[in-house]
Amino acid sequence: MAKASVYSPAGFDFSNELRNNFMREKGLPLPKATSTGTTIVGCLFKDGIVLGADTRATEGPIVADKNCEKIHYITESIRCCGAGTAADTEFTTALISSNMELHGLTTGRKPRVVTAMTMLKQMLFRYQGQVGAALVLGGVDSTGPHLFTIHPHGSTDKLPYVTMGSGSLAAMAVFESSWRPNLEREEALTLVKLAISAGIFNDLGSGSNIDACIITASETEMLRNVEMPNERVEKERKYGFRRGTTAWKTESIRDLIVNEETTLMGGDAMDTS
Repeated sequence: MAKASVYSPAGFDFSNELRNNFMREKGLPLPKATSTGTTIVGCLFKDGIVLGADTRATEGPIVADKNCEKIHYITESIRCCGAGTAADTEFTTALISSNMELHGLTTGRKPRVVTAMTMLKQMLFRYQGQVGAALVLGGVDSTGPHLFTIHPHGSTDKLPYVTMGSGSLAAMAVFESSWRPNLEREEALTLVKLAISAGIFNDLGSGSNIDACIITASETEMLRNVEMPNERVEKERKYGFRRGTTAWKTESIRDLIVNEETTLMGGDAMDTS
């Protein structure tokens, strides 16, 4: 009968606990989870799905990118909005998009939304939440429109309207009060824009512009910067100062152009004949 390895016992492993306690006592704090911010939403309407996202990417308290793209391509009729760690959402969706293309080529059929959802949840569950990707997956296939949320640990929900990210509570308030079955296309798009706007104006981690994607059985329409509620306006006054307003005592000018000299070393000349 095979014996369990003494190097990897069954159950939880607390081998690093003494090391972590020692490091804490020496004044080295344990790393903290990075706070992420986003508002992503999706809802069903009469003919398909509307997805929406804000465009702010943050590094803690710093806005790293004012106009990033959070609606990722999976297949022609399936898109995935990502919240959480930007690199994780980008590469997770790219990997599943590649796998979905291979799946379609292998089976000779158009891949279904539930297939993408299963691939995503199995991958995220495998990493036990270490891959920080909170996703809203939406698309239309041969069985109709489908909308899912996928949490970083691998759990999923299938609902007629969903929100994820730090601005999800503000966005969900809009859906809870205004969504109804069989919305028209323009009504659903307006509702998604209102939900993302609620996240933008009520959550510091969300901001800038609104992206949307409308998916039906016949086409997928990506609406980049469909609404820009935070455009920079022209300042009321000019803050120009005349030359010499601020005095200086010393001046030092450094030449940044580097002069190089090439010294030819001995050796056989190259045959150019």
